[in-house]
Amino acid sequence: MSAHSPKKAHRRAVTATVVGNFIESFDWLGYGLFAPLFAAQFFPSGNSLTSILGAFAVLGVGVLMRPLGGILLGRYADRRGRRPALMLAVSLMAGGSLLIGFTPSYAHIGLLAPVLLLLARMAQGVSHGGEWPAAAAYLMEVAPEKRKATYGSLFSLTTCAGAFSASLLGGGLTAALGPAAMADWGWRVPFLVGGVLGLVLLLLRTRLAETEVFRRQAQNRRDRGSLRQVLVTHRRNVLLAVLFVAGTGAVGGTWTAVVPALGGRLAPPGTMFWVVVTATALMMTLNVPIGLLADKIGAARLLVAASALFAVAGSVSYLTMTGTFASLLFTYGSGVVYLVCATTVLPKLLTEIFPTEVRALGVGMPNAVTSAVLGGVAPASAAFAAEHHASGWFIAGVMTAVLMSIPASLLARTARPAEARAPEQVLAA
Repeated sequence: MSAHSPKKAHRRAVTATVVGNFIESFDWLGYGLFAPLFAAQFFPSGNSLTSILGAFAVLGVGVLMRPLGGILLGRYADRRGRRPALMLAVSLMAGGSLLIGFTPSYAHIGLLAPVLLLLARMAQGVSHGGEWPAAAAYLMEVAPEKRKATYGSLFSLTTCAGAFSASLLGGGLTAALGPAAMADWGWRVPFLVGGVLGLVLLLLRTRLAETEVFRRQAQNRRDRGSLRQVLVTHRRNVLLAVLFVAGTGAVGGTWTAVVPALGGRLAPPGTMFWVVVTATALMMTLNVPIGLLADKIGAARLLVAASALFAVAGSVSYLTMTGTFASLLFTYGSGVVYLVCATTVLPKLLTEIFPTEVRALGVGMPNAVTSAVLGGVAPASAAFAAEHHASGWFIAGVMTAVLMSIPASLLARTARPAEARAPEQVLAA
């Protein structure tokens, strides 16, 4: 074995771990971007808003499946290992994408069409609920102690890359095929691409090695993956995790589904695709520098600053959004900046407050439940609020969730388990 083999194996393991986030982002944003195009094919109606509400309802059900994924796959990752959980998650992800891509429209198979769409999103919801906590546990267990936020930035990088790729593909297809062909069959292309990418990632993950931290600290423990231990022994940390992820749940449901869909209705065809391409391309250059900054000044400090700034910028941009490219870029870009900062530091902040034997479950369950409650109701709530001229109240609720990171950061100082606690506190880490 060459001297470089361990480094190559490490890079290969990190890549196979974070690429799942790319596919999830590609799929999730793709659904929001393409929903206005395929909604009428699954939910035919004389009112386009009614059709979109149907597509968003399916999105919401998929999000509501995340708690099941967070619990089942989180427990599986703690009992059987990070590697098998990551393989199962990407299998569900790929299968759901392929099912959406191949499902005939309502005109061909009637009610079976929306039923199959619903089943596909349910499978992907389970996958999304379990993919991130298993991947975060794996990545943080192989990352150097002083570079955990930098490694976490790879999650935000792949999230931006997934959104960038989905939007670039959408913009290119719209320009090449035209609106009619896109609504007829072009919308299927990104789901088929996502399914194939998922199958490729599944092959890559078959070569993953289990983390040494899991083998040493959890593999032989009888209480590993214990739901009772998470809910009873670590109930304070579960609440802390909910506070940490409340903002990403609310903003994720709004900025990856509502904003693209509203932008698609306000702007000329294809404009929203290029807005997302521009915003994510700019942010991809900043992901790793943000991680390096978080490692230097403290992960919690960075999250608090990003949350406070976004509470102002995000509210203004959402409430003043028009169909111009500049307005849409300001709106969507503000959300991307916040989500990049949050997804960079949350793997470190969340995994370090739970011990190894319940780490994936401890992170996965509150993250998935919070995403389901806040992210799942956001699209339908936003549409309802807009129809009743109450968007201000809606965005106030979103920003309240964002600001929950401030009390979470204060409480996190004493929340780390003994095995993970370093001399410095979380705010100074």
